Amino acid sequence: MVFPCLFASCENFQTRKISSEEILSEESRELNWHEVDQYPAFEECRELMELEAAKTCFGNKVSNYFYAQLEVQQPVVTETLNDTLYLYLKISEKGIPAIDSIEVDSVVVQQLPEIEQWLRQSVDSLPKIYPATKRGIPVVTTFKMPVVIKAE
Repeated sequence: MVFPCLFASCENFQTRKISSEEILSEESRELNWHEVDQYPAFEECRELMELEAAKTCFGNKVSNYFYAQLEVQQPVVTETLNDTLYLYLKISEKGIPAIDSIEVDSVVVQQLPEIEQWLRQSVDSLPKIYPATKRGIPVVTTFKMPVVIKAE
């Protein structure tokens, strides 16, 4: 019995060197930059691995903190208020919170002229926040947070 043998040299194979810029460019196109791998977190939310649970924990903690801070102010109004303002909260890659912008109705501002100042003070006194990450790298995130204003 005879076994045919094939001999091939490596010269017939072509290789192409890929630069690190090409790899980065390709990877950047594939990444979804509108989603993070890990949401910003307070100490008590850091251990949550599921993305939605971590987002909910962070949102609830921020909301509860804002409401507690606003309650301390004990605002007085001359007419009933039942409105929602939107706070755009930005968390830097270093975990520093800041108000990006606030959407607030003129009636709320008329009744509570210091509302923006109170919200800014609340943000400035938030406890330590760990920043969001994408691929292990800290990134900037912005959240649109509804703040319900009810006063009688």
